[in-house]
Amino acid sequence: MTTDQQPLAAPVLDDFDARPGSATSVVRTVLGAYVRDLGGWIAVADFTEILAVLDIPAPSTRTAITRLKSKGVLHAESRSGRAGYALTDAALAMFTRGDPRIFGFRQMSSGDPWRLLSYGIPETERAARHQLRRRLSAIGCGTVSAGLWIYPEYLAAEAAAIVTALELDDYVTSFRATELVVPGTLREAAAQWWDLDDLATKHRTFYERHRKILDLGEGSDRNAFAHFTMMLDEWRTIPYVDPGLPDEMLPVDWPGPASVQLFAEAGQRYLEPSRRWVQTFIGYRRA
Repeated sequence: MTTDQQPLAAPVLDDFDARPGSATSVVRTVLGAYVRDLGGWIAVADFTEILAVLDIPAPSTRTAITRLKSKGVLHAESRSGRAGYALTDAALAMFTRGDPRIFGFRQMSSGDPWRLLSYGIPETERAARHQLRRRLSAIGCGTVSAGLWIYPEYLAAEAAAIVTALELDDYVTSFRATELVVPGTLREAAAQWWDLDDLATKHRTFYERHRKILDLGEGSDRNAFAHFTMMLDEWRTIPYVDPGLPDEMLPVDWPGPASVQLFAEAGQRYLEPSRRWVQTFIGYRRA
């Protein structure tokens, strides 16, 4: 991979590494949801105070910042004599691409097209092959068989970006498909191609953990920030691993719609107050 490609590929491909709820994951969530609104830069002192509201201690915040700096998400930059960090151009692009996925859950309808991806990667590219499998899985692609993946057509651009970032275009062929003919039923096929049990557990766990958030009412902007940010941190991984399969491929008791609706309502109610609190807090600290 060339030097020119590293700043772009690293943040794009490493967006799924941090465990939701960890300091690194929460810091990343705050960067994407709020720091962009501040011009992409924030003072270290302000950042640690904001994260303290989320029960992230200052040493953990600093460690997380260091990790994200090493991944090319942040770079050190002082302004007006204050030490701080700015989002890199690649990180800004990554967060912008993520917004539609996180805040606009996509689901297929019957008859929507699919994309099949086939590859034959030589043993000399074993590490890249492993990363390809890992990253395709992380954006919701399913495994039909060794070397053959399936996903909704609307994920085609994301999958292609991963292939290009790993410099594997010469080994990959993709096809647009409009009809699936499988042994047995489509539900049985989907259960083999995706880990639907694990995905269902993610949806149910998310719903049970956050279902009372709408009971907060209007409340204070600070309270909205404290609760919604942690909800957002857990949610933002789910729309990546959930490809949005059509109803006929999902179990009849699929829990996805409940968690999707919960997050949508919470976002409409609490995202703007959360952003307002951060902007007000930073304005107060800079005054």
